[in-house]
Amino acid sequence: MMNSNRKEKVLLERVISEFNLEVIYAPDSMKDTWIDCADVHRPGIQFAADYYEYFDHSRIQVLGKAEMFYLMEKSSEEKKKILSTLCGKNIPAIVVTRKAEIPTELMETVRECKTPLLRTEESTSQFIASYISTMNVILAPFITRHGVLMEIYGEGVLILGESGVGKSETAVELVKRGHRLVADDAVEIKKVSAKTLVASSPEIIRHFIELRGIGIIDVKKIFGMGAVKDIENVNLVVNLELWQEGKNYERLGIDKNYTNILGIDVPSVTIPVRPGRNLAIIIEIAAMNFRQQQMGYNAAEELNERIAKQLNMDATGII
Repeated sequence: MMNSNRKEKVLLERVISEFNLEVIYAPDSMKDTWIDCADVHRPGIQFAADYYEYFDHSRIQVLGKAEMFYLMEKSSEEKKKILSTLCGKNIPAIVVTRKAEIPTELMETVRECKTPLLRTEESTSQFIASYISTMNVILAPFITRHGVLMEIYGEGVLILGESGVGKSETAVELVKRGHRLVADDAVEIKKVSAKTLVASSPEIIRHFIELRGIGIIDVKKIFGMGAVKDIENVNLVVNLELWQEGKNYERLGIDKNYTNILGIDVPSVTIPVRPGRNLAIIIEIAAMNFRQQQMGYNAAEELNERIAKQLNMDATGII
């Protein structure tokens, strides 16, 4: 099972493309500049007080309206000193917002220090908000699990189980029943917030399923565009395991079980596999039942309450 926890990083060139940034100055080294931090920094206190005690040099530096006006009030010599100190910290890039004019001293300094200089038309707050939310997804910690991810009635259902238990065959049956395939075999799962996991398929095998005895099939080509989806949240985990005689499987569904993925507890169920069981229908119902529980109704608890009420009536002699 592939489950190593990894942290992503991206080339600065991808960041430039993602946010449609204008390249003012690009040193040759920019092609090898990697970004591994989803936060940015506005160097206001560094400019004003030359305070670099807790400065994070891995962050992109954003020069907004306040920083640019501060520089405008300084002499050319003071600007050079302030900017040389900043660029000397081996920062990945500087982004100027609001399409502000580039001071001569800034252009000279980035050339001397080989620091990429970029510009955006967006306001500082708009750019920072967009950058952080997007980069949190791109750079999120992730793992790869061996399984299948389906969207069933709007819920992301991650189907896990040993090789050969029937995950892919079940996925095809679910697709035939109108649900959508997200990933087969390798599911890349990212933790994008303290409570949210999103998953997708590696691009090279996206929309493909391997069926033993047949080979590789292209789900999008056979079943159409509506049968696939590129990305989905992981809301429910379904563990498929071969039926074990004597094992006590859940009968009522009162006890809640979870599978921990990247530190997040995801609701899970275990479904025993044996000949004659229609796994697609069972998983479909599991997704529907989970959705119903999310909306505040639990059939197991309702039955339990009815039984308790009946026992109470019998004990008190009420007919």
